[in-house]
Formats: sequence, structure tokens, C-alpha cells
Amino acid sequence: MNKKIVSEKIKGGLRAAGKIYRKVIVFLHLSPLSLAEKCRIAFGAAVILILGLALIIPYVWMGKLTTLSYLDAERARIESLLPRRHFQMEKAGEGQLPALDSTGVPIAPNDLDIRWLRFESDKEDVLGELTPTQKELVNDLISDERSDHKLVLQKEDGTVYSNYVRIFRATDNCISCHNPQGSARAFTRNQMIGVAVSKRPLTSDFGKTVFLNRFWIIIAGLIAGAGAIIAFYIITQRVILSPIRQLRAIANNVAEGNLDIRSSIKTRDEYQKLADAFNNMLDALQKSQEKLRQANKQLDAKIAELSERNIELFKANKVKGEFVANVSHELRTPLNSILGFAQILREKPALLKKEKGQRYAEHIITSGKSLLNMINDLLNLAKTEAGKMELRIEKTSVRKLCEDIVATFFEMAKEKKIKVTLSADDNIPAVTTDAGKVRQILYNFLSNAIKFTPTRGRIEINAFMRDENTVRLAVTDTGCGIPEADKEKIFYEFQQVDGSITRQAAGSGLGLTISKELANLISASIGVDSRLNQGSTFWLDIPVTIKKNKDKKEKDQ
Repeated sequence: MNKKIVSEKIKGGLRAAGKIYRKVIVFLHLSPLSLAEKCRIAFGAAVILILGLALIIPYVWMGKLTTLSYLDAERARIESLLPRRHFQMEKAGEGQLPALDSTGVPIAPNDLDIRWLRFESDKEDVLGELTPTQKELVNDLISDERSDHKLVLQKEDGTVYSNYVRIFRATDNCISCHNPQGSARAFTRNQMIGVAVSKRPLTSDFGKTVFLNRFWIIIAGLIAGAGAIIAFYIITQRVILSPIRQLRAIANNVAEGNLDIRSSIKTRDEYQKLADAFNNMLDALQKSQEKLRQANKQLDAKIAELSERNIELFKANKVKGEFVANVSHELRTPLNSILGFAQILREKPALLKKEKGQRYAEHIITSGKSLLNMINDLLNLAKTEAGKMELRIEKTSVRKLCEDIVATFFEMAKEKKIKVTLSADDNIPAVTTDAGKVRQILYNFLSNAIKFTPTRGRIEINAFMRDENTVRLAVTDTGCGIPEADKEKIFYEFQQVDGSITRQAAGSGLGLTISKELANLISASIGVDSRLNQGSTFWLDIPVTIKKNKDKKEKDQ
């Protein structure tokens, strides 16, 4: 019960001390504490605790040594007086001699500080003459056979007294005389004979000794504490706080955006591991930022590409609109012509003269051919884009091919009074190619030339060897020419220099596109040389020989 009460009191005291500590910290504005302050406080408390624990041992030991020195002194004193008492073990009587001190002077009965008590009768009667402290010491010695003397320092009325008790037991020397055959009383081994009790005040040397012991222990504690504090301060500054400050400085630089900085801590301990981890984190962060930067560049490039695609889609949509409008116009015009002339022939066949009826029929045929050509152009474009255009490879005379084209457009050129001339070199060999595709390309070239050449203009068709393996066929006109910016444009689908429905020249804008696709099929190349208002030259370079397997491969591609 008492232990429980003491434990609760200790806990209550610790809680009160904690509250007082917190109040002092808040009052002195020491909260929150930095790491350096926490280390100093913690190390200071640790120094005090360690020194306190370390100095308790020498303090207690010094006290033990002091007690032991007095114990030895009292033992020697008792043993020096024992021979004088040994012969006076009988009870004091009239013939008993007085006790003498070390100088031989008789000691007064009231001044005796050593008492000898013999265990002749009941022990309780013998011990009744002692003080409680002395009685307790005697009982301890009786119960502990391993020890025969004890010393206790006791303070009474401001004076320190030494209470010394020694118990005597019979030894072999004692039994040599005290046996049944001897003259003295018989003893048994280890029989308690009596007890010597001494009580006397300590001299001033004792207080001086205790004071010096405490003084030098305190001095040693102060010196050790000062050294420990200095050592802990140096350790705290160099071993603990210096790496942390360096890492904090690096963290501040990283917060400002400097990712190239690295830690150089080489302490071969946890701080170096932390610094290495910090450096690895910075490397990973730098790599992540570089990847993010590259991703942003790629994203910008994709955005730019999408913008260009959107522009192209917008242009393609615009071109599609122009194409729909142009094709609608090109289809509607001959259809209206066919329907109009056919309706006249149906409603008034008897009123028409023969010549007039023939002219109407000729107009119907011309409009039908125009529609047929436009439909054929659309079908050819679809075939070439789908890769289903077939090739018929055979040997063909270039001159004969050019003469047939000129003859085809003779009447059309004659109507516009355009002079068409043909110039073909004699050294041109027969070429192995698809003559139909070449004829269609030349047909588109010459058709455009007649369409855009004004009345009384000129058209020249030239055929010559560009090199030993290539024949060039060129159609030159004296028309309006093509602007430099539109030279590439005219080879795309549905593209014309003038794409409006109010243009003067008719057409769907598919002729040159189909010509370019056909040229690719026969391994030829196509191009234009033109100056605005000075005419144009469309040329076709065809190889002298084209292999069938090569043509098939290109067609599959």
C-alpha cells in the first residue's frame, strides 16, 4: 500500500515538473526550438544525468572508504584493549582492577567508551543494556556468522557518533585453554563469548574528510561537465549540424530553381547516404524535367502539325467546294445543251431543215462526248488512286504517237486558228511502254494548250532524246502562262489556276492530276516550265524501256 502511494506521488511530481517545464519554455520564448537548440538542451541534460550517475559511485565509495577506515580504526582499538579486558571477564567486584588507557592511566568508570558484555546468561538481559542502534547491530552480527563487526555513523544533537560493535566467538586458540580438561571454562567452536561495544564522538577530522571528499567530487564533476559540454558542442556543430546546414542550403538552391547543384558530404555515415539519396533525387528530377521539356517540344510540334493539317483540311474543303461547283457547272452545261436540242428535235422535227437538224445532232454528240470525257477522267483518277490501273507494255513509235495526237486536235486547233507544229528527232528509237497512257498524257497536254492559247497562237510538239535512256515529249504553247506559285498546285486534284465557276476556260481540273499519276505508273516524270503571259511548256520524260515486273511492283505500291 505504501509503495503504491509513493509511486502515485512520484508520477504526480513528474507531471507537475513537466507542466512547469512547458510553462518555462513558453515564458522564455524558447518554443519552437531549432535543431541546434534541441541538441544543446538534450546533450546538456544527458551530460548532467551521466555525470550525476557517474559521480554517485565515487561519492558513495568515498563514504564507504571513510566508514571502512573508521571501522578498521575501531577494530584495532578494540583489539589493542582486548588483552587488558581478557583477564577481567568476571563481573566487577571489590578485588577487580581498574581499566587503564594506552598511557597506563586508570580510566574513570563514567568515561569508558568501550563496553564488554559477556553472554553468560540470557542474551536479552545482556542486550538490554545497549541502545536501540547498538542492539540492532548486535542482532545483525548474531544472525550473520560471516561477519563479526559493524560500524554505524549516527548524528545526535549536531554531533556525529560512531557506533561500533564486535562480537567474539570461540576459536581454536580459545579452545586450547577453555576445554573440559583445562583450567578455564569450556567453550565450543564458534560459541559466542561476548560483544564489545564502542560509542564515541568523531573528531573534526571526520567532517574535514567528508567535506574534502564532496568538494573534490564536485570539482571533478564540474571539470568533466565542462569538458563534456565542449566536446558535445564541437560534435554537434561539426558532426550533426554542419551536414544538415549544407543540405538545407542545397534545398534552398533547389527551391530557387537550381537543379545542377549537388551535395559533397563525405562523412561515410547516414548523412552521406542521405546526401547520396538527395543527389539521386535531383538527378531523377532533372531527368524528369528534361523528359517533360522534350514532351512539351513534341507537343508543340504536334500542335504545329495539327495546325498545318487543319489549314490543309480547310484548303482541301475549299478545293472540294470549288470542285463540286465546277463539276456541277461542267456537267450541267452539256446536259442542258443535250436536253435543249433533244427537246427541239422531239417537238418540231418536221419544221427543222436537214442542215439545222444535223447541226443540232452534232451539238448533242459534242456535249455527250464532253460528259463522257469528264466521267472517264473521274474513273481514271479513282483507278489510279486505288492501284487498279492496268498497264499494256508494248513497243511504240514516238513519232507515230505524236502524229496521231496532232491529228486528233486538228479540227479544234483549226477553229481557233492555232498553228500546231511537230518536231521529232530521227534518232528516237521505239520505246517499250504503255502507249495508251502516253497518249492520254499528251492528249491532256495538248487539250490544255489549245484551251489556254489565244486565237492565232502557236503550239509546238517536240520529241527528242534527253539522254541515251530517256525520251522527252514537250508541248509548248503561247498562252497566258502559269504564275510561279501555282506550278505545283496545278498537279493536285481539282486544282486550277482559276478555280471559280466564272472562269473562261472549262474543265474539271483533273487532267494534270491524272497525267501525273499515269506518269508514275510508267516510271516517267512530268513537269512544267512557264512564265506568266509568255506561255508554258509541259514535258514528259519516259524511259526507252520499262520492265513489266517493275511496273507491277510500282502499281501494287
